[in-house]
Amino acid sequence: MKLTNSEKLILTMLSEIYEKLGMNDGHNEIDGNFVKSAIQKNHTWALSWKYQGIAFDEEDQPHEVDEVVNYLDMWDFLEESAGSLSAADQAELVERMPGFAGLPVFKGFDGNNESRYWSTALFMVNHLDSFTRFQGRDLNSHCPLVQRYSRMYAVFEPIRNRLFGRCLTIDEMVSILNA
Repeated sequence: MKLTNSEKLILTMLSEIYEKLGMNDGHNEIDGNFVKSAIQKNHTWALSWKYQGIAFDEEDQPHEVDEVVNYLDMWDFLEESAGSLSAADQAELVERMPGFAGLPVFKGFDGNNESRYWSTALFMVNHLDSFTRFQGRDLNSHCPLVQRYSRMYAVFEPIRNRLFGRCLTIDEMVSILNA
């Protein structure tokens, strides 16, 4: 959603009035704190995600949003699948992943060089309550990873459509993680 500077100011002011009146108690349809946070963090695309009952105009969202959703989904499957393995299978997985010190864990995005990705991931996880597996994590990898995730996702995407009701196999995880 594209908002003018005037609209951002008005919505921020309304959110503050909402707060002063004690209307952020969970009994109202609109969460003023969420609206204010979405505006301040420049994630106005999230307003249409949170409030799907409002007929917002169709607008393009930043390309980072789609990519972050794809990467978080991939990592959710990777962590869930690795965690569901027996101890022997986990040891095999770790052995077949050179460069990993243990089971695969989503490190996030570089807060300096991939700040839009990092900020988008944090907003999705902490404000939209999406991908709750990653709540409480810093998600700042301190090194660029978007290109690596892109290569991994290219391997994951064709597998994704076949994952209904099952986890990734060891072979699938190894092929994704070593991409």
